[in-house]
Formats: sequence, structure tokens, C-alpha cells
Amino acid sequence: MMISTKSSSLQTAPQMVQGIPVVNIAGLRSADPAARAAVGAQMRAACLDKGFFYIAGHGIERGLINAAFVQSENFFNSPPESKWLVDKAHSPCNRGYEPLGAQVLEAGAPPDLKESFYIGVDLPADDARVLAGKFNHGANQWPRDMPAFRPAMQAYFDAMTALGELLMRGLALSLQLDEQHFAAFCRDPVATLRLLHYPPQPANPQPGEKGCGAHTDFGSLTILAQDDVGGLQVWDGAQGWIAAPPIADTFVVNLGDLIARWTNDSYRSTLHRVVNTAGCERYSMPFFFTGNPDYVVSCLPNCATPEAPAKYQPVTTLEHLSDCYRRTYG
Repeated sequence: MMISTKSSSLQTAPQMVQGIPVVNIAGLRSADPAARAAVGAQMRAACLDKGFFYIAGHGIERGLINAAFVQSENFFNSPPESKWLVDKAHSPCNRGYEPLGAQVLEAGAPPDLKESFYIGVDLPADDARVLAGKFNHGANQWPRDMPAFRPAMQAYFDAMTALGELLMRGLALSLQLDEQHFAAFCRDPVATLRLLHYPPQPANPQPGEKGCGAHTDFGSLTILAQDDVGGLQVWDGAQGWIAAPPIADTFVVNLGDLIARWTNDSYRSTLHRVVNTAGCERYSMPFFFTGNPDYVVSCLPNCATPEAPAKYQPVTTLEHLSDCYRRTYG
């Protein structure tokens, strides 16, 4: 299915796919404040609903995305012994390979049918944050004998970081805040690129067995590149599980728990899962833009009222992220 990326950023009613809006964010780069505000308004409607939307007009080159997908597939198709050399167990900062069945995202369900590879901001051993033992700060592990892997992933990581910052500007506009309201939050952000491989769903799965169990994301924004296989499903209170099918030249964006907390749950962090029933391999690349680790997140002033006071105590981004990892991994 193809959705045009040429629609005007000033449109007030975005296209919908399975009840999920397609927002052309090209207007966020416009010199016209009205064009930027119009994108913010469309983002607001999506964030108040399911917190899920497609983005077109994102400006990320197709060649950059394709190169990352090729290297991801090459890695997952490499021999098991090559993958074990960069196993996440060797990393003090959650970087590297995570084998099939290592994560259980849905309580009471069997382990997820996926394998993955984690990449973050690459910091040397003498960086002050690494020396201080800050959670999730450190060096990446890189596959051996794959010289094209690192440059492809670093280029993609940098492009997605810039896109995350652009979307945070749109998010500020959506909340009727100054466009630069989240600038300090975006400075030196924690971010994670996760490469994912899902084998086909077994013909006779265990009860509840699936590629990725129902969960919400930890951080601020998730920007997902998915191949053309499909399988992503989003929870809708009225319809139940709805598909978020692949659309050419778009990413799927969803809000994480930190944004829900920041907005006093007015913006939604919604359950989603993956069930790969296509009968073939599925690859995807979620990019988790979490934000500055030391930034103190407290309820936005326009998201609390005397009738609906702030539900959550202030917390730093890093404290929130650490707590989420403890709940998932122990």
C-alpha cells in the first residue's frame, strides 16, 4: 500500500489507515509558523487518541534506511557463534546481541519469538558518564567481519536522533507550548536503536506465544521502520487489536511511558504487539528516543488542573528508564 507524501502540511484531516493517522511532518521544517502549528495540531489529535501515528515527509533518505536493513539482515543470518561474540551479556550497558526467547514482554506469556541487537550512543571508556557508572552509558559492541555494519548503523542512528528532536518540537507545538520547550530535554539524549528479527509464527504455537508480547514502550518517542511483512498490532479500546500495516516511505511513531507521565496521562502510551503470521522472516528497526538522562520530568503545567492534579512525582529521565528496565529484566 502506498500513501503519498506530497499532501499539504496544512491539511487538517490526515489520511487514516486502520484508524491510525498518517501525518505529513514536512511542515515542521517550514519557515511558516502556521505550517508548523498545523502539523502540531495533527500530532495532538493522534497523541490524545492512541499515541500512534505514521509520519510521511520525514526527510530520511531511502538509501540510508535500506542500508541499515541490509546490514541487520546480514547480521541475523550470520552463524550463531558470530552472534554470541557480541552477546549482550558481555556488555555493562545493554549493548549487543539478545538471542531468541530472551525477553518476556507480556506477563504470563511464553518468551518472545524474536532476536535483537542493541545500539546506543557510543561512548569511550574514559567518558565521565561511563566512569561514573551511569546506567546504559558506554561503548557499543560491533559484529566482527562485517565492515559495513558499523558505518551503516551509525549513519542511521544519527539521522534518527535528528528526527527525534524534530518530532519533539512538533510535540511541543501539539501541547501549545513554545516550539523549543523540549530543547534542554533533547540535549545529549539517551537513545537506542534496536534491530529485530522475527521468525515465522509456529504452526502450533504455545498459548499466548507470539513474536513480541503486548507492552508499552519505556521512553519518549519510538520511531519504527518495518519491512513489508507486517505483523504490528495496536490496542484500540473500541475495536481490540488493530493492524498497523507497512506503508511505503513512512515510519510508525508511538509515544512511550515517559510522555504519558509528563502529560499526566492525557497523551497515550498504548499497548502494542507483533504476531508474524506471514510465513516468512520479519525485520524491523525501532529507534527509542528517550531524552537527556538528567532532565527532571514533572507534569507539564497545562496538563494538570485542580480537578485532575498531577498523578506522578518528578523523576529524572534516567531514573524512569532504570526503573522500567528493572521491571522488564529484573
